[in-house]
Amino acid sequence: MKAYLEQITTKSDSSIAVLNLNLNCFEGPYHYHPELELTWIRKSSGTRYLGGNVSDYEAGDLVLAGADVPHCWRSKDESKPESAQAIVIHFSPAFAGDSFLELPELAKIKRMFEKAKAGILIKGGNKEKIISKMKQCVFKSGLDRLLTFIEILSLISNSSENELIDQQYTAVATSPFETERFQKVFSYLIENYHQEISLKTVAGIANLTPTAFCRYFKNVTRKTLIEILTEFRINQACELLRTTEKSVNEICFECGFGNISYFNKAFKVSTAYTPSQYRNLFIM
Repeated sequence: MKAYLEQITTKSDSSIAVLNLNLNCFEGPYHYHPELELTWIRKSSGTRYLGGNVSDYEAGDLVLAGADVPHCWRSKDESKPESAQAIVIHFSPAFAGDSFLELPELAKIKRMFEKAKAGILIKGGNKEKIISKMKQCVFKSGLDRLLTFIEILSLISNSSENELIDQQYTAVATSPFETERFQKVFSYLIENYHQEISLKTVAGIANLTPTAFCRYFKNVTRKTLIEILTEFRINQACELLRTTEKSVNEICFECGFGNISYFNKAFKVSTAYTPSQYRNLFIM
C-alpha cells in the first residue's frame, strides 16, 4: 500500500483546519499532505509511524509533523467507543501569506517548520499552555482563532525541551521523487511486517535491484531492512505482551518471527529482557 496524499479541507473563512476527534480507534493509513499537522492525543495509546520512525505513543503526546512527512497513528487492537480522542490542527506553511515567515520576528517559527520535517515531540513547561490554547481553537473562530494559533506556534518555537523524532528521514528525503519512493516502501512494511517479506518484493516496490535497494535503504534509515523489520516486530510484541494473555509462542509467530529461538534472542537484544521477563514488569 502506498502512502496516499490526503486532501485537507479548511473552511472558506479560516486559514487553518481544527479537528476535535472522538473515535473508537485510530487506524488511518500511512499518509502525507502539504500542510503541517499539530496533534494532541487526548485519549489513546498505540504505535506512531512518522517518516522512518516507529515508536509508541500514549495519551498526552503532542507532536508537530512537517509538510509532506508521511505519518499515521495506530491504536491498540481494542476498539472501544470514544477510546481514541485527539485535537488536530492542519495548516499550510504559508497560512498567513507567502511573505509572513520572512518577517524577522518569525525567524524562530520558520526554523521550527524546517525541524518539523523530522517530527517534533513537544515537551517541557510550554506543553500544557499549548494544549490549553489548542482546546480554545476548537471553539474560537475568525481572527480570535488565528491569533491564538500564532501564540501556539510561538510557544512551540520557544520550547527548549522538544525532541526530534526522526532525523535520518529528514537528511535524505529531500526531493519529491525520493519522498514518494520512501513512502511506498515504508507503507508496504507497515502493512506487512507481521508476514514474511522478501528483499526482491520490497526492492521491486522501490524500482531498484536488490543490491541497489540495500544500499538505498541503509542510506535512508541508517539501518538494514532486517533491522527495521525486527524493530517493527519487537514493538508489536511488546504491545501484545503488555495488553494480552497470549503465549510467548503465539506472539512470536503473530509478529512475523520465524522461530521462537530467534524471537527470544532479538527481543532481549532490543529490550534487555526476555519476553517473559518483560511481561512480568507489567503484572500488578
